[in-house]
Amino acid sequence: MKQFYLFVIFSILFAGTIKSQSNKAAEGPFSQLIIRGATLINGNGAPPIGPVDITVENDKITAITVVGYPGVAIEESRRPILNNEGKEIDATDMFILPGFIDMHGHIGGDAQGADWDYVFKLWLAHGVTTVREPSGRGLSYTLDLKQRSIKNEIVAPRILAYTGFGQGSKKSISTEAQAREWVRQNAKNGADGIKFFGAEPEIMKAALDENKKLGLRSACHHAQLSVARWNALHSARAGLTSMEHWYGLPEALFEDRTVQNYPLDYNYQNEQHRFGEAGKLWKQAAVPYSDHWNNVMSELIDLDFTMVPTFNIYEASRDLHRARRAEWHEDYTLPSLWRFFQPSKISHGSYWHFWGTEEEVAWKENFNLWMTFINEYKNRGGRIAAGSDSGFIFQLYGFAYIRELEMLREAGFHPLEVIRSATLNGAEALGLADQIGSIEIGKSADFIIIEENPLNNLKVLYGTGAIKLTEENKVVRVGGVKHTIRQGVVYDAKQLLREVKAMVEIAKEKEGFKITQPGN
Repeated sequence: MKQFYLFVIFSILFAGTIKSQSNKAAEGPFSQLIIRGATLINGNGAPPIGPVDITVENDKITAITVVGYPGVAIEESRRPILNNEGKEIDATDMFILPGFIDMHGHIGGDAQGADWDYVFKLWLAHGVTTVREPSGRGLSYTLDLKQRSIKNEIVAPRILAYTGFGQGSKKSISTEAQAREWVRQNAKNGADGIKFFGAEPEIMKAALDENKKLGLRSACHHAQLSVARWNALHSARAGLTSMEHWYGLPEALFEDRTVQNYPLDYNYQNEQHRFGEAGKLWKQAAVPYSDHWNNVMSELIDLDFTMVPTFNIYEASRDLHRARRAEWHEDYTLPSLWRFFQPSKISHGSYWHFWGTEEEVAWKENFNLWMTFINEYKNRGGRIAAGSDSGFIFQLYGFAYIRELEMLREAGFHPLEVIRSATLNGAEALGLADQIGSIEIGKSADFIIIEENPLNNLKVLYGTGAIKLTEENKVVRVGGVKHTIRQGVVYDAKQLLREVKAMVEIAKEKEGFKITQPGN
């Protein structure tokens, strides 16, 4: 077994220097690819239809052919013809969806000890074909990976790079002119957009105005250090195109205060203070469906403002036990990442200093109010997109994205609305709806093929699958993505997971590491 893992890990280490087509888990793109007999779940909210044959040439969809009816034998004469150099995938009785878009995907991190090859394989194994990185280890780092992905030199999703505002600047940005110059230089450097955390109001106005003039998009985590004077509504009015998480939204909904009710011994550098008090914030906002609540929502919708709630990254706040005991940690979480998750006064998001019942009860109520706003925002025509923010707070790349879809369902989304949030809504928010986000002729060949119906049970999208009792009274695992196709390149999703598992086994063996729960 040790020799097997060594063989796999060496192939992984060298995968970044070869074309992805030669990697064991990847093939293509092909001059022609036909996916036959699948049931199509498109990303536009339409109900499933099938069987269909989908024809791809190189990396573009060229035909979507309805070839019959459920339970009726397909007439072969109705099907597109495979040429001599083509490849076909028999997807009979399977389901095909557009590739997922993770709108908040950090490509690992030094503190987590998670490198890009580990992260990318987990994403692709869960059907994520496009990732927006909202700042990370530097623009040049991300752009290098983006170009290597475009060239199919590495196993990777499509990457969009959003630079953290001010990142790379030799001095702090303190004037409007400096803000505008940084934004212009960021565009020249090849960034796809900007990730803000907040700044002085005039600085934010200038930067967002300049970014909008250049036609780039933007995101913002409205950090508590700036949100008292600049909340989500201010950002939307100034031209911000999307917000992350939920900070800044309750503040826009305040009626009887201008700052949250901070305890007088609060310290932002104390992570338990920060996250503990955040769990009480929605209760301080206007009540659902009140005039102010309605007015703020209406204005944000009128401004075509996208929300990326990332529910999953805060789930441990309402149920720490569930998050840290998730079954995939044993096989797929690196030792370095597991250590990063543990209670710490230094590691961001490791705020388990003495997390208890009172904090979890407050966060359950926080989630209820937050989900009410998000669901109603969707119902009134607002755009909600899916993002995971994995790599923090016991949330693992790929797996956390599927958990986000489950939590959108919990918020009240129909499963078809969940899929739309994960696909077409993200594409629209990125300005790429003419290229990705739904399965249409002329769009990029970004697909997920899975044997189980994810509308019936989103859990089948997890790499670990879903538990099912057969008619023979046998407990089995079903599901897990079978193929992820990104721009015509066909990835064996289950093989990618095996490679990640091998990485983790090697790391554990090297350290003599075994996962233990905190305090044991």
